[in-house]
Amino acid sequence: MNAPVDVDVRLGIIDCDIHPYMKPGALNQYLPERWRDHVVQYGKFNCGIYADRGTYPRFSPNTSRRDSWPPGGGLPGSDVPFMREQLLDAYNIAYGVLEPLLGGNTSRNLDEAAALCTAMNDWQAHDFVDQEPRLRASILVPQDDAEASVKEIEKRAGDPRFAQIQLGSKTSEPLGRRRYWPIFAAAQANGLSIGLHVGGTQNSAPSASGWPQFYIEDHHMLVHSMQNQAASLILEGVFEAFPRLKVCMIEGGFGWVPSLGWRLDAHWAKMRDEVPQVKRPPSEYMRTNLWYATQPVEEPENPDDLRQLFDWIGWDRMIYSSDYPHWDFDDPHLAFRFQMTEQEKRMLFRDNALNVYTFR
Repeated sequence: MNAPVDVDVRLGIIDCDIHPYMKPGALNQYLPERWRDHVVQYGKFNCGIYADRGTYPRFSPNTSRRDSWPPGGGLPGSDVPFMREQLLDAYNIAYGVLEPLLGGNTSRNLDEAAALCTAMNDWQAHDFVDQEPRLRASILVPQDDAEASVKEIEKRAGDPRFAQIQLGSKTSEPLGRRRYWPIFAAAQANGLSIGLHVGGTQNSAPSASGWPQFYIEDHHMLVHSMQNQAASLILEGVFEAFPRLKVCMIEGGFGWVPSLGWRLDAHWAKMRDEVPQVKRPPSEYMRTNLWYATQPVEEPENPDDLRQLFDWIGWDRMIYSSDYPHWDFDDPHLAFRFQMTEQEKRMLFRDNALNVYTFR
């Protein structure tokens, strides 16, 4: 049925993808003087062909909804009272997980990346969570420096203001490689999930055949990065080594999930001797260790086809996300135009997130 979903606001929705932004100079109080001077003199030494800006017009103004600019000034997502009014109160968000996309963990200078991650974690905790108890921060880590990443995880693991560890879907190597395993070990040991958000480093062209001509191509290739990471984590044995590890794939769509599972299962049936560390069909790991955030929700012409997609993936795998304050924000009342049972609504909008994230 092509109609808005009647969400019972008394449930208290959990939104796993809210993007905070900074007011001018907000990070300075959390950065040591040495790194404040460094950023002023040299900037962030990001991976990619551009030093400190996006590559497409959609990055201005700030990838955000036109109505999300705070009336008192500043960037969308930078004003907690306005976020409270426009998102948290408006949709009765019980918990909102912050997903900073500020380049703190993408610097090629690993010492700079570690300093920026620490400062941005402090900034999230003090400027957002302390101001609004419904918000929870993500632990940013310099993933290419496993030792520094583990140190940052251990520092934050007991802090109730943090709900997960955040990684990007574009990394120097696929995340299944063992250079990243100390991060997964620390996550599992501390009962923290991994929030795998699209984006990250840009070491090479985003497609296997080179650079796209249009933004619409590049935007879709973010989905490819999610598929690649899912395959890497499964086939390189991460979930066998860390069976309690939980990974939520955020803002990468989910229409690809069933077909990836089917294809990997078929390949594994024929070539499983190459990957003896994979003890079960790959699709089973997708049903036990991976979760999928809904935004950007797939929009088939027939809304019931979306329901079929949920059935294939598993209702216990799906977690609501809004992507606030970005231009493709998904309203929980309007994004899912098919009928759900009350149990399905509770799973999608609340219960599944409670099983994945650490809310104290």
